Amino acid sequence: MAYYRSVGEVPKTRHTAFRAPDGSLRYEELMGEEGFSSDSSLLYHSGVPSAIVGSTVWELPDLSTVPNHPLKPRHLKLHDLPAGSNPVEHRRLVLGNADVRISYVVADATSPLYRNAVGDECVYVESGSGTVETVFGVLGYRSGDYVLIPRATTHRWVPAEPSRLYAIEANSHIGPPKRYLSRFGQLLEHAPYCERDLYGPTGTLVSTGSTSEPVTDVEVLVKHRGSGPGGLVGTRLTYATHPFDVVGWDGCLYPYTFNVEDFMPITGKVHQPPPVHQVFEGYNFVVCNFCPRKVDYHPDSIPVPYYHSNVDSDEVMFYVAGDYEARKGSGIGIGSISLHPGGYAHGPQPSSIEASIGAEYFDELAVMVDTFRPLELGEGGRAVEDPAYAWSWAGRGVDSPP
Repeated sequence: MAYYRSVGEVPKTRHTAFRAPDGSLRYEELMGEEGFSSDSSLLYHSGVPSAIVGSTVWELPDLSTVPNHPLKPRHLKLHDLPAGSNPVEHRRLVLGNADVRISYVVADATSPLYRNAVGDECVYVESGSGTVETVFGVLGYRSGDYVLIPRATTHRWVPAEPSRLYAIEANSHIGPPKRYLSRFGQLLEHAPYCERDLYGPTGTLVSTGSTSEPVTDVEVLVKHRGSGPGGLVGTRLTYATHPFDVVGWDGCLYPYTFNVEDFMPITGKVHQPPPVHQVFEGYNFVVCNFCPRKVDYHPDSIPVPYYHSNVDSDEVMFYVAGDYEARKGSGIGIGSISLHPGGYAHGPQPSSIEASIGAEYFDELAVMVDTFRPLELGEGGRAVEDPAYAWSWAGRGVDSPP
């Protein structure tokens, strides 16, 4: 998404000598995607950004997964996971595949400095507030925010209050759907949000005086590609100088937030399919949000979804707020995840179909991730599964066959 910003001090001409008031040279770093062929930004450091003085193993949390076999829909109750941890080291893996991992954490402590060198992260803030300190500057976050953090951005989470965070970690980049963008990267008129709704850093940590960090021997946790579960491993890199020594940067690659309240739902005369609710996309997956909205205005419309068979995708719904009409009577509630896998026809609870006729407004909020490769269950998801959910359309209970 080519949306240019300039923050702090930058030289008039790129790749030229840029000096501090005492005459010392600033160190220019290009952070770019796709090998100099896509969006990038130039950052200007006081110290050498490559200077490391130590490297040790970081043991990642349990990232193992098991297949959804035998095949069935799943209900995972995320609010049953224990609270009290930091937003990086204590994420619990809920679902994952070779393209994306979905984790959950209830965080009340500041995280270590962290860099995901595998892919972009899109973290949905179910509740809570705080800041994310990054090499680009500070982002404030609040309930309803998506926090988009580009691959290899050094950052840390600083909760101001306990924060429920739903982390979508890609093995690729994440951005607005291409159909919403002009050939130059501007969000188009038919997009359900625009650049005014995106909030990036407004000042560097140096220029705002927001950090008084030590300047030597600073540890950064790095998640990167390797031979561990999911093809991931971790390393603790110790830097000679602090990564937050950036005095300025400019370009089109940086972290930002987007709040779900700024999403403009697209509605129609009859029920609209999920792509109208799409907000972001990555390689082999999409992110949608189902927001409070007016619904269908055909006199005979059925506002809840029709039954549909996932031919090419697994569907994950995270129920955040309101009362999700199609799931009434299923056990789904706030903090629930439903997994409806490819090969299984799913849809509303039977009683909700008739009950929805004549409705003019749905007060519901849910975040959906559709993946085009099968999802497997992580340890966090397995720990909070509702075993009765698969049989809820048939009216059967927990003692039905597994």
